[in-house]
Amino acid sequence: MNFSSPEFLDQVRKKDPEALTAIVKAYGKQIFRASLGAGLREQEAEEVVQETFTAFVQNVSRFEGRSHIRTWLFGILYNKIAESRRKKKRDLANDSIDDVFESRFDMNGSWTRPPRDVEALFSDSELRDQIGSCMEGLSDNQKNAFMLREVEGFPSPEVCEILGVTATNLGVLIYRARNNLRECLEAMGVGK
Repeated sequence: MNFSSPEFLDQVRKKDPEALTAIVKAYGKQIFRASLGAGLREQEAEEVVQETFTAFVQNVSRFEGRSHIRTWLFGILYNKIAESRRKKKRDLANDSIDDVFESRFDMNGSWTRPPRDVEALFSDSELRDQIGSCMEGLSDNQKNAFMLREVEGFPSPEVCEILGVTATNLGVLIYRARNNLRECLEAMGVGK
């Protein structure tokens, strides 16, 4: 199916169920993976994907076809991810420090789950967790640029359009993301 054809775009703008279903089938898994890659938990990622497609359907009449449908969807996705993060930060800001302390330490002040020894961090799932942890230290723009360009393999011009940045700015974002990830992983003992 040619998602760029004027006929298909006309069907999409008219909210034709078959056309919308084709878009969900074509991009749903990719958008879900990108949500997970952006650091959302599975349930949060599912919610963001649903919100992305809901916003797409609600606003599809405004889609002019100047960019690819995928580009427009990913633009919506990253706006929804940003909204989700803002909401999460507001919720976390209301958490009491006592709750956090009690969840990490016992009555004697000892760790309930002590930090793990670097030597024990060599399985694939642990490495993924480490990378995910390091990704949390990146700015939203760095994280999104890195995920779109390096993980999802989007071409640079499309990433620039999705994120609303120049090619030079994208290069800086990717460089900083790689550098910060490398430093974080080295600090965790990965690669030593």
